Formats: sequence, structure tokens, C-alpha cells
Amino acid sequence: MTDQATAVQSETPEIPGKPTSASRTTLSHIMTHNDTNLLGTVHGGVIMKLVDDAAGAVAGRHSGGPAVTASMDEMAFLEPVRVGDLVHVKAQVNWTGRTSMEVGVRVLAERWNESAPPTQVGSAYLVFAAVDADGRPRRVPPVIPETEQDKRRYQEAQIRRTHRLARRRAIMELREKRAAEGFED
Repeated sequence: MTDQATAVQSETPEIPGKPTSASRTTLSHIMTHNDTNLLGTVHGGVIMKLVDDAAGAVAGRHSGGPAVTASMDEMAFLEPVRVGDLVHVKAQVNWTGRTSMEVGVRVLAERWNESAPPTQVGSAYLVFAAVDADGRPRRVPPVIPETEQDKRRYQEAQIRRTHRLARRRAIMELREKRAAEGFED
């Protein structure tokens, strides 16, 4: 390690980790006619907003302050959601980097007037960046997986991060190559 890297490390005190359960949350919302699309089911954008809201709450809780959505990966709609469904959006921090966090979200739905168990209707992974009052990135506490399921989610999040970075790098290399060849996009 260089002297400069050692100096930077000593200037940045270690932030104590937080367990996965410390910021886990559930957001519940009943779907109405105002939430529907042209097919009469709940609009995907309504579900995506609930996902982003729940994930943002989790990211803010975990990081101890403001956090902004950097990306949304793998939003999967598994089943349609209908008017009258009670939707539960469950979110937790799966992985943390220096200033970013991956939040995993599961979306469940149940009829508002029935006692049947909820059905999973969607899932997503979002990346949030913690920011200070000036909008600059700030450090986040490491997440401490508590259960075997948390540990699996942490490992899977590392794989998704590696793929995101590789995809970004490959796209930038292609753009640079095309620009060098005289193509303007």
C-alpha cells in the first residue's frame, strides 16, 4: 500500500456495519382504479414507483441520510396486479460498497377482502448512492448479513455488480472504438 493510500485510509474512520434487519422495511398500498392501465390491471409504473419508494426508504435508513436511485436492475413482473389488491413491497439492503448499496425488493399482492396468503407478483434490484447535503457521494456502513438467505443475497448482489461494471465497460469501449472509426452516434 502506498503512503498516500495509507493516509487516505487513516483520514477516513471505519464506519461500523449494520445488520440487514436494521433497515428492512415493508410498504403496503391498496390498488384503486386510479392505478390502472388500458388493460384494466395496475400499471407497471405504479408498481415501479412503490418499489423505488420502499428501496429509497431502506437505503436512507441504512446509510443514515439521503440516498438517490442510481439504477434499477431486473424489474420482473411475475403476475398482474388488480384493482382491490393489497400490495406489499418488501425491501432490504443486500450489499454495500463504499458509497453505494444494492437494495433487493419483493412485491407481493393479496385480495383486500380475502384471507389467502399473498402471491409474489414482482421483484427488482436497485442501486442507490448515498449523498451529502451538496449531492456528493458519501460513505455507507457495511451491511452485515444475518441469515443464510442474507448471505446468499449478498453473494448474488456481488455477481450482479460485477456484471453491471463489465457491461458498462464494454459499452464504453465500443463507443470509443466507433468514435475512433469516425462514427458519430
